[in-house]
Amino acid sequence: MNKRDLTIPVEGSSMPAYLARPEEESGAHPAVIVLQEVFGFTPEVKRMTDMLAGAGYVGLAINYYHRIDPQMNQPYTEEGSREAFAASRQVTPENVRADIAAAIGWLNAQDFVKAGKIAVWGSGFGATLALQAASSEDLSGGVLFYPTRVDMKVNPRIPLLLVFGEEDYYVSRHEMDRLIASLSEAGTDLRVQVYPKVGHSFFRHGRPEAIVEQRRYSDEAVAQAVADSWNVMQRFLREIFSRSKPQVRPAETGDIHTLHTQQVQ
Repeated sequence: MNKRDLTIPVEGSSMPAYLARPEEESGAHPAVIVLQEVFGFTPEVKRMTDMLAGAGYVGLAINYYHRIDPQMNQPYTEEGSREAFAASRQVTPENVRADIAAAIGWLNAQDFVKAGKIAVWGSGFGATLALQAASSEDLSGGVLFYPTRVDMKVNPRIPLLLVFGEEDYYVSRHEMDRLIASLSEAGTDLRVQVYPKVGHSFFRHGRPEAIVEQRRYSDEAVAQAVADSWNVMQRFLREIFSRSKPQVRPAETGDIHTLHTQQVQ
C-alpha cells in the first residue's frame, strides 16, 4: 500500500489531503473521496482511507476545513463536539462542492486512477456534505454513514448507500424514514441499511474514547454492524463502478440483523 500526504489547489487555497492506494504495479483502480467527521482531519479519516486501499481502491481524504482551520483535530468529547460543530457552521455546500470538484479533477489526472470511476464516502457531518454534493454527475455514487442532517432539500443524481445505527442520537428513526421516503420519491437509486442496537458513529470501532455520548453499545452489536456495513459498502462500490452509464432502480431498504461477527482489518 502506498500512502502520502499532499495538497490540492482549490480556488486560491491549498487543500490538505491524504492518499492511500494499492501498490504501484497493480494498475489503475476506481477511487473514493473520503469526507471526515465533524471533528477535523483526525487519524480516523486516515484509517478509513487505508481500508479503501486495502480493498483495492484509491482512497483520497480531503480536508474541507482548509479555509477555516486545516489543523483542527478535536477530541471525541462533549467539549470537542461543541468546538467542532461551531467550526462546521462556517463550511458551506458551495465550498465543499468546489473541494470535491478539485479532488475529482486531481484523481482523473492520475494514471493509477480509472478516470470517471470516482465515488464519495462521508461519515457524520461528512455524510451530510456528501449528500449535498450528490447532485454532481461527475461522481459514480455516494456512501453516507449516519449523516447528521436529513432535513435538506437535495437532488441526488447518483446512486446512494445510506447507513444508520437505529439508536442514532442525532437522527430519529422517524427522520430516517422521512429521508428515505423523500429520496425514493425523487427517483434516487438508493440502498439503505439501518443497524439495530447501535447508534451514531458506530464505525469508529466502538472504542469508549471514540464515542461522544454516555451510553455504550455492546461490543458484539458494534462489531457486527461494522463488519456488515463494510461488506455492504464494498458490494455497493463494486456495483456502481461496474456500470457504464447511470441506471435508475427502485430503492432497497431494510433493517440488518447480523448473524455472525467478522473481524474487519
